[in-house]
Amino acid sequence: MRWGVVQSKTNMTENLKTQDADNLVTIANKFTLQGKVTAVQAFGNGNINDTFLITLDSQEEQHFVLQRINTQVFRQPQLIMRNMCLFTEHIYQRLQYSPLSRRWEVPRVLLTKDSQEYWREADGSFWRAISFIESAQSFDTMGDRSHAQEIGYALGMFHNLISDLPPEKLADTLEGFHITPLYLQHYQEVLAKTRPRQSPEVNYCLQFVSDRSGWANILENAKATNHLPLRLMHGDPKINNVMFDTVTQQAVSMIDLDTVKPGLVHYDIGDCLRSGCNRAGEETEQWESVYFDTDLCQGILQGYLSVAKAFLTDNDYAYIYDAIRLIAFELGLRFFADYLAGNVYFKVKHSEHNLARAIVQFKLTESIESQETTIRNIIRDLK
Repeated sequence: MRWGVVQSKTNMTENLKTQDADNLVTIANKFTLQGKVTAVQAFGNGNINDTFLITLDSQEEQHFVLQRINTQVFRQPQLIMRNMCLFTEHIYQRLQYSPLSRRWEVPRVLLTKDSQEYWREADGSFWRAISFIESAQSFDTMGDRSHAQEIGYALGMFHNLISDLPPEKLADTLEGFHITPLYLQHYQEVLAKTRPRQSPEVNYCLQFVSDRSGWANILENAKATNHLPLRLMHGDPKINNVMFDTVTQQAVSMIDLDTVKPGLVHYDIGDCLRSGCNRAGEETEQWESVYFDTDLCQGILQGYLSVAKAFLTDNDYAYIYDAIRLIAFELGLRFFADYLAGNVYFKVKHSEHNLARAIVQFKLTESIESQETTIRNIIRDLK
């Protein structure tokens, strides 16, 4: 789920079939409390839910986002909606009590005309409506250092605003997500059932995982021994889930909130830095070009810690480097396991696609490892 004014002009499908459009208008009208639906357009570039931008003739709220939740991925969508209502209301109350000196918005859940959080069609399809962040856009690639700081600020602000919400109040809608030992166990089960094709690339991955398997439980062990507390996490803090004001170019919101759940904020920190500091991108096959950009790392952490230091502990700082290293390794492990299993989870363009993706993440992990001292010094200096 990604949206913004700029994207709405570039990613929308203009020509919905008349029958589909009429049906979507009918569903949209289940939610519209003011105004009349004047346009429905396919919207965004998400891979999970079906997303549409609804235009109204209302002066008060001219757009909202209508989505059909993928119930094959989210088996209990009602729990997602309950979670979203709880934490967005919590954030709203926080901001009312302590207003910020700059723009910050959280997508709101829009209720149906009979005050429900979602609408179910007769065929079982699950629909929801969310407020639209006006005059904002997202980006797929990292810009300069100031852009990196705003990305970090956005994640820090999101964590800060939910840091005092007890995690047990939210349901775990994706059990096992980011639990690296479980991914390693799955990998070992797949490996035991397959005979990988011998190649330098496969052998590199096999050795890479073998060399690090004993270290995969570092964050889970820290959680189990109470060195790291259970908090609420975003779950998918990629660059393009941060919205920027189209005028000021400041971060104004984090979107894609389906994965907000109890977990470790370190998973978010690691994932944000993994995706943000790899200028070559996840899909490159020029593996020698993959490196972890410590300048962008410093920018992201500077923005993040400017807000997050309000709730972080000394132990939290101690595990930030491990989180950065672990999440890159974890994603590579997931890609490689899926390659060995026959590409059953991640969408691929060719049979070796997941192998290539795995190598990118493992090369990124190597780059992180080779710069451990630098990264730890950045964390220490920003503390």
